[in-house]
Amino acid sequence: MIPAVAVLGTPLDALAIRALVSDPAAGAIVIFEGTARNHHQDQAVESLAYEAFIPMAEAELQRLRMEAMNRFALCRCAIHHRIGPVPILEAAVIIAISSAHRKEAFEAAAWLMDRIKESVPIWKREQYQKGGAMWIEGGERHP
Repeated sequence: MIPAVAVLGTPLDALAIRALVSDPAAGAIVIFEGTARNHHQDQAVESLAYEAFIPMAEAELQRLRMEAMNRFALCRCAIHHRIGPVPILEAAVIIAISSAHRKEAFEAAAWLMDRIKESVPIWKREQYQKGGAMWIEGGERHP
């Protein structure tokens, strides 16, 4: 069985995660996929890799999931984040949400992604095409 919250070293499966939030009471399902892109600000990105302290990261993702469930009156919610190398175009994070109405599902997805960047102990390392690399924390670069 696929857990509602997971930090995984393998590619994420959006269809499987979507199935976790299917609910007959839901009039909306929103899937957010945060994918690896080939640039960040002024740098061409060659590759990405994520590291995490998995027990803490999963605990914080679960806390955020429960807060979102209550705050937005969601039917269901699932959050999966990838660690290790993430090729360009592949998903690094998937948030799946079901709710009675679309407004709450969209708001919850945006709220969750912002909170994940702020408080979950997962770190991204960007390797640049022109050489060099940086750690990214919540959108801020660190050598």
